[in-house]
Amino acid sequence: QVQLAESGGGLVQAGDSLRLSCTASGLTFSTYSMGWFRQAPGKERVFVAGITWRDRTTYYAASVKGRFTISRDNAKNTVYLQMNSLKPEDTAVYYCAASRSRFTPTLMADFGSWGQGTQVTVSS
Repeated sequence: QVQLAESGGGLVQAGDSLRLSCTASGLTFSTYSMGWFRQAPGKERVFVAGITWRDRTTYYAASVKGRFTISRDNAKNTVYLQMNSLKPEDTAVYYCAASRSRFTPTLMADFGSWGQGTQVTVSS
């Protein structure tokens, strides 16, 4: 049974940084591409960042490019999301997800396993 557990969320001020972590179990982590999504109140869940399994290619939504960095540590079965220069519009529940896609998945349907989410709140 695949389990993904996010941590690291919290309440911060605009301009601050946070690092989210997601630890996976029940899967061969190194063979999965990983992604982060977020869902703001009353809005759909949207793609934030992804990292592929083979060559660790990273890719981002335009709204976070240059401020967020995704990385992975296969020895720890963990994917990270470093978030810098946070803005109030980054406030959301952040979810990590795992994908068997061989490409650069960005759609929710590309990801078969999901964590429970961690809240990030950015005050102005």
